[in-house]
Parts: sequence; structure tokens; C-alpha cells
Amino acid sequence: MTETKSKNIVWHQTTITREARESKNKHKGVILWFTGLSGSGKSTVANAVESMLFERGCNTFVLDGDNIRHGLNKDLGFSPEERKENIRRIGEVATLFVDAGIIVCTAFISPYRADREAVRAICPDKSFLEIYVECPLEICEKRDPKGLYQKARAGEISQFTGITAPYEEPENPEIVVSTGSKPVEETAAEVVRYLEENGIIEELE
Repeated sequence: MTETKSKNIVWHQTTITREARESKNKHKGVILWFTGLSGSGKSTVANAVESMLFERGCNTFVLDGDNIRHGLNKDLGFSPEERKENIRRIGEVATLFVDAGIIVCTAFISPYRADREAVRAICPDKSFLEIYVECPLEICEKRDPKGLYQKARAGEISQFTGITAPYEEPENPEIVVSTGSKPVEETAAEVVRYLEENGIIEELE
């Protein structure tokens, strides 16, 4: 699925550079890659982080797993090969946001380390920040906002991460946030604080 079929293509450089866009935006363009089990709170935290950044004047966007599968990746299922292609496409789109100087929050289970690292490899200048949304499986199941765990346990869903398909925890994520007991605002603030401390956004005076 990743082979380039068109051979007579050339990459065209844009007139306005990423650095110029970042200078205008007053922050760096980065990917905040939220990964974790279904029900761990990825989308909730990603949206809370975006809201905090937006209030500070940052240019942001959230790419959410279900939303992407409604359009760009609606032709993909959940086999290991299709999950790999799902993440590859998302990674390519997310890097375009980085080039635009935008802070893009991606909320995807992305269960395989190799797929996440493949996205990291195509990102320029360490602009890929892996955020492990840590939450015990039993809490994710108790939340079960979409009823998916119940269906997976009943055998109605195959290849379900954490039940009948693996989830490979990040080995060296930039950020680890726990959503088992902390309020979402506190968790999101941890991410924003990391961005401040690492010079991605300006600290509030």
C-alpha cells in the first residue's frame, strides 16, 4: 500500500517556509501523537489540550481516529496491514500540518510501535511528540463509551485492541499522562507545560 505508483513526479518547494509560518504563529509546528487503549481518554485530552492552546492564540487542529475513518481512511478495516496503512496516511497528513506551522493533536490507538516510529521517522526536526495516555484496561472497559469492549468480549468485534489484538506500549514516549484518576484539565495542563518547558510555545507571563 505504500509503493509510489506515479514515477514522473517532483517535490515542489513552497515559497513560504515552515520557519516563516512558525515565526508568524509565534510557536513551533509539532505533532502531539496521543496513543493508548480505546476509552483511555485520548480524544478527550487532545481536545482539552487544543482548547488550552487555542485560548492562547496558537494555531491548532485535532485529527481524531473515528473522524479520519469517515473520510480519508474509510476504505480501511482493522487488520494489522490496514492499521499500518491507516497510521501511515495519518502521519503523512500530520507532517503537512507541521510544515504549515500548526500544532496538530492526533488521537489514535495506533497500537504498534513500529507504525508510530515510522511516523516519527518522516517528521522533521524532532517535531513528533509521542504522548502515552496511560489507563488500566479495567477502567477503559468500565468507561466503554461506545460499547466496544462489551461487543469484543461477546465476540461481535474481531481484532479489537486490548482484547483480541495487541497494544504495544510506547518504550520512550516524550510524555506520559495518566487518565485513570486525574481530571482532564490537570492532564491537559501537563502537556501544555511540557510544550512551554521545551520552547514549543511561549510561556505565559
